[in-house]
Amino acid sequence: MSRGMKILAGVGIVIVAGAIVIPRLISTDAIVAEVTQEVEAMTGRTLTIQGGASLSIFPSLNIALNDVQFANFPEGTGKNMVSMKSLTLHLPWMSIFSGKIELDRFVIQEPTILLETSKTGKPNWQLFAATNREPAAAGQSATTLPEGLDIALGEVAIYGGSVTYLDGVTGAKEQLQNVNVTVLLPSLFKNMQINGEVTYKNEVVRLETTLETPAKLIEGQPYAVKTSVNAAPLSLDFEGQIAQGGKQVDGALEVKGDSLAKLTQWHGVTLAQSAEAYNAFAVKGKMALNQNVFKLTDFSASLDALKITGASTVTLADVPAIRAKFDLGMLDVNPYLPPELQDKKQEESSPATKPEPIVWDDSKIDLSALKGLDIELNVTATGLKARKITLGENQFSLVAKNGVAKLSLDKFNAYEGNGVGQVTINAAKTPYQISSDFSLDKINAQPLLNDAVGFDKVLGKGSIAFALATHGESQKQFVNALNGNFNFALTDGGVKGANLAEMVRQAKELLKGDLSSLKNGLNSDFDKDKTTDFSSLTGSFLFKQGVGTNRDLMMANPLLRITGEGQVDLPNTLVDYRLVTGIVDTIEGQNSQDKSTGFKVPVRIKGPFHDVKTNLDLSDAAKEQAKDKVKDKLKDKLKGLFGG
Repeated sequence: MSRGMKILAGVGIVIVAGAIVIPRLISTDAIVAEVTQEVEAMTGRTLTIQGGASLSIFPSLNIALNDVQFANFPEGTGKNMVSMKSLTLHLPWMSIFSGKIELDRFVIQEPTILLETSKTGKPNWQLFAATNREPAAAGQSATTLPEGLDIALGEVAIYGGSVTYLDGVTGAKEQLQNVNVTVLLPSLFKNMQINGEVTYKNEVVRLETTLETPAKLIEGQPYAVKTSVNAAPLSLDFEGQIAQGGKQVDGALEVKGDSLAKLTQWHGVTLAQSAEAYNAFAVKGKMALNQNVFKLTDFSASLDALKITGASTVTLADVPAIRAKFDLGMLDVNPYLPPELQDKKQEESSPATKPEPIVWDDSKIDLSALKGLDIELNVTATGLKARKITLGENQFSLVAKNGVAKLSLDKFNAYEGNGVGQVTINAAKTPYQISSDFSLDKINAQPLLNDAVGFDKVLGKGSIAFALATHGESQKQFVNALNGNFNFALTDGGVKGANLAEMVRQAKELLKGDLSSLKNGLNSDFDKDKTTDFSSLTGSFLFKQGVGTNRDLMMANPLLRITGEGQVDLPNTLVDYRLVTGIVDTIEGQNSQDKSTGFKVPVRIKGPFHDVKTNLDLSDAAKEQAKDKVKDKLKDKLKGLFGG
């Protein structure tokens, strides 16, 4: 055997001997005792190693502590704050001889970690006693690390762990599973790196975090944080500063994802997703949390094609106070609205479909949620689309507090006109009180009424104003209790459904004995192809208990002058209206100042909303004609008597 081989063999024998002898020289019981004593001295809690300890020297000096349990605080719901299958410490050889234990690597297998707060908000992870030394934020107690204490864990690896968080104040509970995380902690006074992944609500979440000097966190001093969280539903990036145990946060936040529907579903909320709705989203801004006040500035958000900018302040309390100002841009909410109950176009085109009576819903409406709102919201938009309603540039504000909500339309541009208005809902007590007051000018009536309520029977432009109030707890009650007034003044338009001028001419010929006028009938159902044109249409309704009464209707037509009065009974969905139509004597047209009518025929508009009939009242027309003939004969006789 060569000399070199002998040396190698000798070294091998020494190593083997060391592997056998050194573990016998190092007392594992002493290590366990020292570790448990140090932990209890520093934290005031017991560390129990029920499975004992084992030691090996290859490939490094390793001490394994088995079945380790770290006690919870007295207020805790569980006995232990941390339990783990094993904890393996990798120690540098020189630390054995220096008298100061240092760690290269720290491996935790299958830990079960319980983080919780007491009913007073005290956290169980507060491990060191507080002192009276003033921290960076005045008025807050501070924790001081024992003199000379430092923890250098090197690389801490956690495999197969679980973390449960219990909020003793709110009762909230969150859980993380399959925790596989690596923590680099060279010192309490150097940056800590956290990398790894966890499973949260069956989704794998990957995280990367840099924490500035954990000693600052322990002592309650402000510390910098940079974190990135990525999961299938979203990615989150935050960079900023945290202080006062998380009660003060300042930094830049960005959240984005490919599907808002999948994100909400992750948290148990299902959205009716379509190809255009609840897809890509992003939120970006500067955030600041100070105690219970949360501020968001330089805020921008997007969802699908929607773009929103603004700022907000939220004061967290029993009733959170929200103050916000947003620019919604062009807001098209149609992709996010539920489908309409029925296709009206299909219904109208189907000859077999009969109009259905309108039945007001009497189920109770719950507006009690308004009591939990404290909101001051100002919103501007370059446009709005909702169902068929299309608005231009608008501005509105919402103020809600103590169960009273007031929505003010401060700027309204749509349907070729403009206006202002407001709606107030008082849900502080029942029955709920609702009032509205709107004034619209130069409005194109047909598209507005058609888009808003599906009523396309009135054409023309002009002003619409109403002040209405009601009370109740259901749609039916609101309709039954409607009070107030509704005024309108339209020009150059028409009323669809019947041609009154044609009907009056037929009536005139019939009274002369021309029965051919009966071929089209004098009683008319609604005909969408017929229109009564007008140069002006004015009137007002006074509503009492849901019944609107009109006594001042005036319509001017090139050939007709129409006055009217009647009622619209909303609770019973009935209309009963009497028009007096007169054919003008002059041929000067609709601009004529001559208001006389040579022939008058009353028209009765009557029936339920779904089946309104238009009928000519020929008996009254005949009486009027007879009176005119008597007058003419009387005039002739007087002329004969007096030679005129």
